[in-house]
Amino acid sequence: MDPEEFAFLARGIQANNKYYEWQLLVGHQWQRVDNDHIIETHYCHPGAKGIHINTRNGKVFIDFDEFQTLNAALKVQRLTFLSQGQTEEVGWYFRDDQLWREYGSQSSGMVVSSISSSDVERQFTLNRRGTFSFTVGSTSYTLDFSSMTQTNGTTGMCRNIRRRPKFNTKSLSSTSAASSNITPPNRGYKWEVMIKEGVWSEYEAHICAFDSADIEAHYTMNPQAPLQFRINGYSYTLDFQSMCQVNEETGTRRAVRRVICDGSQPNNSSSSSPQWQFLDGTWQNYKKGRRQSSVSSQDIELQFQQNPTGIMLFNTKRFNYELDFSAMTQRNLSTNTTRQVRRLNP
Repeated sequence: MDPEEFAFLARGIQANNKYYEWQLLVGHQWQRVDNDHIIETHYCHPGAKGIHINTRNGKVFIDFDEFQTLNAALKVQRLTFLSQGQTEEVGWYFRDDQLWREYGSQSSGMVVSSISSSDVERQFTLNRRGTFSFTVGSTSYTLDFSSMTQTNGTTGMCRNIRRRPKFNTKSLSSTSAASSNITPPNRGYKWEVMIKEGVWSEYEAHICAFDSADIEAHYTMNPQAPLQFRINGYSYTLDFQSMCQVNEETGTRRAVRRVICDGSQPNNSSSSSPQWQFLDGTWQNYKKGRRQSSVSSQDIELQFQQNPTGIMLFNTKRFNYELDFSAMTQRNLSTNTTRQVRRLNP
């Protein structure tokens, strides 16, 4: 990139409070990636290996570890634009038996690392291809920046390490609107998670680093891409396709909904939840009642969130049925008649 072009671009990005930019090399020209705050959000999460994005050149997978795409003709780079004296906050992580842990935090073995991310970053800055040794208790470890691995000096066990920038919520929120060219509607949206049966709680930034506006920006830009975040040391994925939140460590799934707001109060109608239907000539809603099903669409959704590959039993006045979430079918246990089932997101 020409130095004058680089300086001009840097001034424009800083004016929008955006200090990074993701680009793809198409032919001989670096092109900015639209809505790259989505890439940045994933890149800042240590558990993300990469991300699929839709571009003018088709679907592209960016490998964050190798910093390359699966298409040899497309190269990727992440530029940073910082004022003089500014430094980007970086986290260093190692993969223990369960999760990616930041240096200086407590591992699953309840042992706290004797070094912090800033310690590792300092050594990395001095020699990006070198090694760095430290101890935890009586055990010595060596970090190899060339292979991005950590080796236990006693057992020889080797673990992967990763270097990722810290997620900057202010930068994300300020660049989302600027890059989307979308005018916010008069009525906004609230994103809520079901914390227990029938009780919904709105996402708040001071709890999970995202509020409804942040989630709505991601959803508007790319409803196919899941959103990852951390709460109290746990990693979560918000899956827009299945409208659920998944705890990556425990596997717990909770229903999520997108609710239209009238300016102050959310619309809490049941239509905001996914609708379950079975095919009997035409698609029919599951309805709970004395002469109909023993379960409602909401009952099925709650069971689905607990085990999306499981089986649910229910009955009508005359028959007993088996609902198979994996096959998305309903089977009459007496006649063996099988019908197709579908789940509609609001």
